[in-house]
Amino acid sequence: MRSTAAPGRQLKNYTGFGQSVRNSLTMAYRGLLKIRRTPEQLFDVTLQPIIFTLMFTYIFGGAISGNVHNYLPVIIPGILVQTVITTSIVTGVQLREDMDKGVFDRFKSLPIARIAPLAGALLADTIRYAIATVLTLTMGYIMGYRPDGGLGNVVVAAVLVIACSWAISWIFAFFGVIARTASSVQGISMLALFPLTFLSNAFVPVETMPKWLQWFVNINPISHLVTAVRDLANAGTIGRDLAFSLIGAAVIVAVFAPLTVRAYMRRT
Repeated sequence: MRSTAAPGRQLKNYTGFGQSVRNSLTMAYRGLLKIRRTPEQLFDVTLQPIIFTLMFTYIFGGAISGNVHNYLPVIIPGILVQTVITTSIVTGVQLREDMDKGVFDRFKSLPIARIAPLAGALLADTIRYAIATVLTLTMGYIMGYRPDGGLGNVVVAAVLVIACSWAISWIFAFFGVIARTASSVQGISMLALFPLTFLSNAFVPVETMPKWLQWFVNINPISHLVTAVRDLANAGTIGRDLAFSLIGAAVIVAVFAPLTVRAYMRRT
């Protein structure tokens, strides 16, 4: 007697590229529905930009730049990069939570591409990055930040941050697949990301740091991304830091996307 499970497996194994894309978009829509039904998932991308912008600006503004107004062109791009990239940690945490709940096991019984749940989760999280980006820039504008680069360059800078955050989310997605618990994913991700964001030029000028620390800050990929955003937003210029950021994002995707997909296929 023919197994009733065979047609489902056969359909999944021979799913074409177009069908995989449609399935991934459907799963991305599922991720957006989860956000709508549990809006508290957006607390990190709504409250964090506001709190961090206010806190860092009024604490460090006078000490570093003399006043808050002069500090805004320095801190807003830094807060933007720090907030959006930190938000990408949620990708791995939620992925691990879904796997622990058996959601992906149920997806295996559906005639969809096996990669769709993973790809959909990564696509849906770009909405979170966009929300954090808009809120950070809006908060900066309310506080008096007026980027001299113009609206077009600010949009380019925002897209750059979102694209780089999406690339970094592949790292945390890999952690989410291989880790045993969601809390361990968050702990590992924070341990890896926080030194990179705070030991950078996001909040203070590099020249104010000890000499032994400056070498690390200067080669830190976050510093290159922050500088690229500042150049675009504040001056409307494109420098080598933009190229470094794009190359770094491409390298991360080239390395971690295959690793994540391979680990995901083994686990599911």
